[in-house]
Amino acid sequence: QVQLVESGGGLVQAGGSLRLSCAASGRTSSRYLMGWFRQAPGKERESVAAIRWGSGTTYYADFVKGRFTISRDNAKNMMYLQMNGLKPEDTAVYYCAADSSGKDWRPYAMDYWGKGTLVTVSS
Repeated sequence: QVQLVESGGGLVQAGGSLRLSCAASGRTSSRYLMGWFRQAPGKERESVAAIRWGSGTTYYADFVKGRFTISRDNAKNMMYLQMNGLKPEDTAVYYCAADSSGKDWRPYAMDYWGKGTLVTVSS
């Protein structure tokens, strides 16, 4: 069992930056694929970025490439999402999640979820 807790959300103006953090506790593994997801009101949850817990290999959705950076600190069991150049359309609840099989970073594949943190970008 893995517990995930997000923090770092808030209100920011367009063009600004935020750094989200995800604290993981419980039995993590180098096999895990960890990711950030978001869900805007009235929309489906979508993948934002993911990182392999062991190798650090990263994956990004096209709409955040060049703006967001995912990272992790294995020693601290922490994952981060640095968000720069924020746009109003980035407004959503952001979730961290983990796939224990390490095979897929789409939302349906995730086994464990945090409760989310709200990011609001004003224009």
